[in-house]
Formats: sequence, structure tokens, C-alpha cells
Amino acid sequence: MTAATTTDERQWLGQWNSSVTSYYALTGATGLLLAIGLVMVLSSSTITSIAGGDSPYAEFLRQGQFFLLGLPVMVAAALLPVRWYKRLAWPALLAAVALQGLTLVPAFARSQGGNTGWIAVGGFTMQPAEVGKLALALWLGFVLGRKQRMLGKWSHTLLPAAPGAVLVIGLVLAGHDLGTAMVVCGLVLGAFWVAGAPARLLGLGGGLAAAIVGYVFVVAQDGGNRMSRILATFDPACDTATICYQSQHGMYALGTGGLFGVGLGASREKWKYLPEAHNDFIYAVIGEELGLFGTLMVLALFVVLGIAMARVVRRHPDPFVKVTTAAVACWVVGQAFVNIGVVIGVFPVIGVPLPLVSAGGSALVTTMAALGMILAFARSEPGAAEALAARGGVVRRSLAVLGVRRGRGRR
Repeated sequence: MTAATTTDERQWLGQWNSSVTSYYALTGATGLLLAIGLVMVLSSSTITSIAGGDSPYAEFLRQGQFFLLGLPVMVAAALLPVRWYKRLAWPALLAAVALQGLTLVPAFARSQGGNTGWIAVGGFTMQPAEVGKLALALWLGFVLGRKQRMLGKWSHTLLPAAPGAVLVIGLVLAGHDLGTAMVVCGLVLGAFWVAGAPARLLGLGGGLAAAIVGYVFVVAQDGGNRMSRILATFDPACDTATICYQSQHGMYALGTGGLFGVGLGASREKWKYLPEAHNDFIYAVIGEELGLFGTLMVLALFVVLGIAMARVVRRHPDPFVKVTTAAVACWVVGQAFVNIGVVIGVFPVIGVPLPLVSAGGSALVTTMAALGMILAFARSEPGAAEALAARGGVVRRSLAVLGVRRGRGRR
């Protein structure tokens, strides 16, 4: 490619290739996904809320409260300097490990769907694994970023990054939450990959993770149930009244929606036919009510998130930012694709929610905090801070001009 061609391409891209493209793409995609999530939680939960004797807006108001809690957290995270995230890496990991350890204490642990992944403290219930994802991404960025030039040696690659990751994953697996553990494994793999870990080490780690997953599926407690769910996913003669009930009704919802959907709020499957319609299978309700175009829009927004975070990884000079952003991207975008794969029948049902869209307070707040952190990284890209400051000055001057004109008009 010649220099002239490169210059023409940059001129044609214009603002799409500016220093603030990552920032605005992240902001826009995150905001739209949050808006879609609130609307669809309201639409998909009203019937089950009424059936449970609650207000039809009960689940929506609960999700709205967590959104209002997560919004200032996200804004604060977006304004925090990068150096403060480096200082928070070790305290965040220690706090996350302590919280996850409480899931093994009967006095605090709470179970749901066969998983012991929640804790209750003082009437407040949370899923500490969500905090663990954010803390682990931050910590891996710190330890791997500092050792980037020494990662050719296995000792520097493994210590202390590998033991810390294994500790978090092990605590999650101790609560039998295999779906979350698989997402955390993807997060760790993305961090090591971008950090420049040797390919042989990544292969060894992947094989070890696959062996552990196989053990949990086949040998460990409830392994038979999990294995039956895997086999059922690829069994055309699966019993739709039992093991394949949820997956089958998810497909019914997608099939009913067609191209344009049956209309917002008009889903039939949410009338207590489709389990977890407002949570793990909310993508099926989106497909039923908004049709193929609605599902493709949600999918496209996650693709935009992935591209924007990949852009931060490519453009930012700080290794800490690169590794942390890659870990968050594998977490958020990877979990989204796993959830969508479950709904369309590609993967077995493993209980993984759709980030920013599914109901769930802990997941929503921590995901918003993580994306706020990535916004802070995008603001510190080369030239981004100056461009944002210049655009802010233009807006202030425009408002000042409008104020002057209004004042003259009144005269």
C-alpha cells in the first residue's frame, strides 16, 4: 500500500478513524445496550412478576435501581486516571478472593439453580464472581504488563499470574458455577495472549482447563446432569418436556419472531412457558418481539464493543492498558456470544446471562464499572484527551453564542 493510498484512506475514514473513535464507539454501544436491556427486562418480566404476586414492574424497578447505582460508578470509573487502576490491582484481587471465599461459608452462601455462587450480607445479596472478573482483569493487566519483556521465560509468565488466576477459577468451581468459570478462563486466556505469553504455554493452559472442565462435567457432583445437557443439545430426539424444554421454547420464541417480530410486549413465550425469560434467555424474547433485525442489532452492538476495545489494545502504548482491555473484551464480548450461542442451540444451557441486557444487579454494576474503566483507557489514547478537550471547548463556545443571540433577541 502506497503512502498516497494510506492518506486517502484516512481522509475517507474521517472521524471514524480519529483519536476519539474508540471512546465514542464504546459510549454509544454501551448506552444502547443498557437502554435495550431495561426495556426488555420490563417486557419479559411483567407476567412472571404478576404470577408471583408482585407488581408487574417489580423486576424492572429492581433492575432500574441497579442501573442508577451503576451509572455513577461507570462515570467515576471513566474519569479515574490510569495510574489509579494500577494502584487498585492488588487490593481489588484480595477483596474479590475474600468475597468469593464467602460462598464456601454456609452462614453467607446462597444457592440458585444448583450453583452456590451468591452471598448474603446484611440483607444484601450479590454474586462475588462478577467482582472477581473485574478484579482479575485489572490484576492480570498489572502483573503481566510489568513483565511483558520477560514473558519469554515460563517462570516470569506463570508467577504470580497463573496461581492468582487458578485461585479465582478454583473458588468459582467450588460453588459448581461452571458457566462463570468458563468465562473467567476466556478472560485469562485473552490477557495472556495479548501480553505475549508463549504459544506452548497457552496450549498447555488450554489443555489443562479442558481437562478440568471435563472432570467437572463427567465426574464431579452433578456431572451426570451437566453431561446430559451437553448430549441433549446435539440430540435431535431430545425430550422437549424435560431436559430440552428451555432450549426448545427459546427456539420457539426466535422462530415466532420472524423478521420483524410480533411487537414489543407481545411475546407469548414469556407467559411462563420460557424459563428465565428476563435473564439467561432474554435474547430469545428479543428475537420474538423485535424479530431477526432486533437480534442482529444487539449482536452488532456487541461487535462494536469488541472492535472498540480491540482498537484500544492496538493504539494504547501502555502494556497494562492493553492486557486489561483484552481481558475485559474476552469477558464481556465472549460471554455475550456464549449466551447467544446457548439461546440459538449451538451451546448447552450453562446459565450465563447476556451482559448489560439480562436482569441481574451484580452483573450489571460490575460490567458497567469495567466498561467505565475501558472508557478511561480510551480517553488516554494518544491524542484522545486533547481532542475531547477541544470538542468540549467548541460546545461551550456554541452555547455561549446561542446565549448571546437569545439575549439580543429579547431586547
